[in-house]
Amino acid sequence: MRFRHPDGSTVHLAYCTNVHPAETLDGVLAQLRDHCEPVRKRLGRDRLGIGLWLARAAARALTSDPVALRRLRRELDACGLEVVTLNGFPYEGFGDSHVKYRVYRPDWTEPARLEYTADLARLLTVLLPDDAAEGTISTLPLAWRTDFDEHRRATALAALRTLAARLDALQDTTGRSIRVGLEPEPGCTIETLADALDALTGAADVPTHRIGVCVDTCHLATSFEEPEPALDALHRAGIPVVKTQLSAALHAEHAERADVRAALGAFAEPRFLHQTRTRNADGALLATDDLDEALGGTPGATAEPGLLTVTPWRAHFHVPLHAPPEPPLTSTLPVLRDTLARLVGPTAPPRTHHLEVETYTWQALPPELRPRTRARLADGIAAELALARDLLTDLGLKELP
Repeated sequence: MRFRHPDGSTVHLAYCTNVHPAETLDGVLAQLRDHCEPVRKRLGRDRLGIGLWLARAAARALTSDPVALRRLRRELDACGLEVVTLNGFPYEGFGDSHVKYRVYRPDWTEPARLEYTADLARLLTVLLPDDAAEGTISTLPLAWRTDFDEHRRATALAALRTLAARLDALQDTTGRSIRVGLEPEPGCTIETLADALDALTGAADVPTHRIGVCVDTCHLATSFEEPEPALDALHRAGIPVVKTQLSAALHAEHAERADVRAALGAFAEPRFLHQTRTRNADGALLATDDLDEALGGTPGATAEPGLLTVTPWRAHFHVPLHAPPEPPLTSTLPVLRDTLARLVGPTAPPRTHHLEVETYTWQALPPELRPRTRARLADGIAAELALARDLLTDLGLKELP
C-alpha cells in the first residue's frame, strides 16, 4: 500500500511475512498465493506491499539461481504484491516450535550474518518495483547482550562498515540504493534507540548513509522508552530511521493483582522469547528475559526470579494491532500512534518512508485467540493493515491506487 505524504513523497506500508515463515523457495512462493494474495483481496487493493522474510536457505537458492529469482519476481507481480523492504533479523528456523534465544544467531560478530545480509541486499535490488527509490532491510541489533565485550563490539561494527562498502558498490553496479536498519530489541546489546545512537555515533565511524535504525514500536514500548526524546535525539545526530515496524506489546497496569498475573500467564509460551520489563520508583528499568521468569516471583516482592509487581509491566509479545487483549490487560498501541505521528506526521518531511506491520505471534497467542484457518489469519492481517491505513490517513496522508 502506498500513501502520498503532504510533502509529496511516497510512504510505503507493508506487512511482514515472518508470520507464515517458510524456509525454502518453494515455501516462499506458496505463501504468496496462500496468504499474501488473500490479504490483498480482502483490502480491495490492486497492489499490496509485503515485508518479505527469506530464510538463509531460500536466500541462497535465489542468489545462486537467476532463473529462480526472476520467477519470484514474476510471482510477486502476478499476485499483485510488491517488496521494498526485507526482514533480515531471523536467519533460519523462525517457524520452529522452539525459537527463543536461537533467533539471535548468527550475530554480527559472525561472518555468516554479514554474508546473509549482503545476499539479501543483492536480491532486493532485483525485487524492488521499477519506480521505488530505495530498498531497506532490518537486522539484528549486533548481538544478544550475554558475553558481549568490547572486542566483540569492535568486530560487529567492523562488519557493518564492510556491509556499507558493499552496499555502495551494489548501488554503483545496479543503480539501486539499499539501506540497513539495526532493530533495537530488549535483551540485546542494543536494546533501545538510545543504545543505537551510542553505537552509531561513537568512534566506530559506521557510515550512516547506509546503516541506520529500524524502529520497532513493540520493542520501544517494552523498554519504556519515550518516543519523542528518543526519536529527536536520533534526528539531531543524523541517524536515519530507515524503516519502522508497527507493533504493540502487552501492557499490565496492575501486575500485583492475581487476575492480572493469571492473564499474563496465558501469554507465556514455549516458542518465542517474551522479554518483560518494569520500572522501580526511581524509574530504573527492571528486566527478565522471558514472561514466565517474570511471573516466577512472589507478588509485591523484588526477589529473583520475579519482577517487582507494584509498577506496570510490559512484555515483548506482538499482539494484534486491531484486537488488544481483553481486560485486565491492554496493549501499547498508544505508543505506536505517538511514534507514527512523530515519524510521518504532516508538519515535516517523513523521517521514514517504509512502514511494516509485524505481528508474527498469531499462532503463539493463547489457544482461544489463535486463528484456526488461513482465512481467519488473512482476516486478522487485513484488519491490522486497515487500522494502520486509518492511522496514516488521519495524519493527512492520502492512500494511492
